[in-house]
Amino acid sequence: MVHFRQRELSIALLVVLVDQAVKAVIRARVSLNESVTVIPGFFDLTRVHNFGTAFGFMNGATFPFKTVLLAAVAIAALVGLAMYAASLPLEQWLARIGLSLILGGAAGNLIDRVTAGYVVDFVDLYYARWHFWAFNVADAAITVGVALMILDLLGVGARDVSRAV
Repeated sequence: MVHFRQRELSIALLVVLVDQAVKAVIRARVSLNESVTVIPGFFDLTRVHNFGTAFGFMNGATFPFKTVLLAAVAIAALVGLAMYAASLPLEQWLARIGLSLILGGAAGNLIDRVTAGYVVDFVDLYYARWHFWAFNVADAAITVGVALMILDLLGVGARDVSRAV
C-alpha cells in the first residue's frame, strides 16, 4: 500500500522554499566569486556557480546539451526517489524523513539548473589550508537525508507505528 503523508511532502517543500529563498538573497547581495566572512578562519559566504554535479564533478566538462542531460538525470532520480519514498511503510519514518530531505534538496538544485543552467553554492568552510567544497542548503538537506537513511538501515528509530501519535 502506498503511503506518503503530508508531513513528508511538507518537509520536501520547506527545503525547496528555504533553499530558493537563501539562494535569492545570495544572488542579490553577493557577487560571483565574492566572499563575505562569517566566522574568520572557518566560514565564509562565497558565491560560486556549479555547472557540474555534486562537489563540482563535471564542472569543467563541456559537451552539447550538458545542462539538459544533467536536468534529465535529476528528474529521473527525483521520480525514482519519490516512488520509492511512497512505497516505504509507515514504520520506516526515519527513512521517509530522510527521503523527504533528499527530494527537497534535489528539487531545489534542479530549479537552479533548469532556470539558470547552474547551481548556486555559497557555504564555504575551511581551516588553514584545508578547504571543503562550496555547497548550499539543498546539498545540506541531501546530506542529512542520506545520513537519516543510513541510520534507518542500521535500525535506529525503528518503532511500532500502532503506538505512534
